[in-house]
Amino acid sequence: MKRTLLLSIVLVLSCFSICQAGNIASNCTYNGIPLYGKVKIVDNFEDIKVKVVNNFEDLKVKPVQQFANSCGRWQFVENFEDFKVKFVDHFEDISIKYVDYFEGM
Repeated sequence: MKRTLLLSIVLVLSCFSICQAGNIASNCTYNGIPLYGKVKIVDNFEDIKVKVVNNFEDLKVKPVQQFANSCGRWQFVENFEDFKVKFVDHFEDISIKYVDYFEGM
């Protein structure tokens, strides 16, 4: 009985860690939203909640003025955005780190 219970607990914990392994798909999308392009910062009705961190980020982001056409390149705009983000301190969907080089995952 103890062995079965222990095995069940280990199985549940390993499943939990696998399910929480990463929020970003291998094709650089989050829930079907490509994580590059024109980004608008909003306070409400966001597509993605983002937390800015220094370590253990999900995505490295390079802010650009043009050519935001590859993973991690974000062009911040006021109109005609590809997706909207809200910056939060807790309960984020993804975490990012700003970089100058080697953007992406």
